[in-house]
Amino acid sequence: MTIASDLHKTAMEQAQFAFVARMRGDEEEARRLFEEAYANEVAGIGALEERERVEPWRSVLHRSAATLALDCGRPRDAEKIAAKALAQDPHPEIAEELRDVLEQAIARLRAPLEASV
Repeated sequence: MTIASDLHKTAMEQAQFAFVARMRGDEEEARRLFEEAYANEVAGIGALEERERVEPWRSVLHRSAATLALDCGRPRDAEKIAAKALAQDPHPEIAEELRDVLEQAIARLRAPLEASV
């Protein structure tokens, strides 16, 4: 396995534990685990980008990292990651999922602005 796939696997395991912690009501532990998962996914993207462009793997990692950024309460990071992936011509199915994540990120970024009006 590559470094990127190892980091992705670790991130997905941490995300599963985070969802369980959230279901138990332990939001602090869930947040910590989501942060760790997000860090591993971003590291996986970095490891992948050192090599040639690999589709659809590159897009999958970006979609996952953007989704984890939302889970961590980092909508701006999610927006940047999803936009970066979309700019690199991803597979059409993954592109649609990236657009969904981007829309969620934008909605979360706009919510505080709309509340203050």
